[in-house]
Amino acid sequence: MKDKMERNLTSGQLVQKIMNRMTAIMVELEIFFLHSVGHVPSHLFRKLFYLLAGIKIGSGSTIHMGARFYHPWNITIEQDTIIGEGAVLDGRDTLYIGSHVDIASEVMIYNAEHDIESADFGARTDKVTIGDYVFIGPRAIILPGVTIGKGAVVAAGAVVTKDVKEFEIVGGVPAKVIGERQNKDLHYRLGRAAWFR
Repeated sequence: MKDKMERNLTSGQLVQKIMNRMTAIMVELEIFFLHSVGHVPSHLFRKLFYLLAGIKIGSGSTIHMGARFYHPWNITIEQDTIIGEGAVLDGRDTLYIGSHVDIASEVMIYNAEHDIESADFGARTDKVTIGDYVFIGPRAIILPGVTIGKGAVVAAGAVVTKDVKEFEIVGGVPAKVIGERQNKDLHYRLGRAAWFR
């Protein structure tokens, strides 16, 4: 038997590949189930299953409908954070989201990507950290290895490829600094999430 690179496999390697494939299928089934749960219009119902899947969710935090997850057990969301509809949260490496964070609809946060220089086009991962009081606008994309500092703002549609310092405002593709948040004494709470979203 050969692998996808046409290398001959030993019997031990073949057994390991089969075990890896079975594990991958189980993970994909869990992701499919969580995606399905994400369409139920009840925050409490969704949160229960997200917690059971291993996502750490602080009090007062809400994930709106249609969210997608990869390896949810590596995702931590602190208190009073709101995740908008259709967000993608990648846990293939550590994903940490602080308190009082507002992540708008259809934001994609990835911490895994293909290594375009590798012979087998394999994946490489790196953690993503989002500080307290960050606002990420609709359809922004955060790529692996990025840290977004406290109080920073990511404009709608931005593609963040490198770290964002505290209170910086970034926008564009790739994201560049376009301003600075003047209020640096942040104490607000985000409030209650919409009931049926």
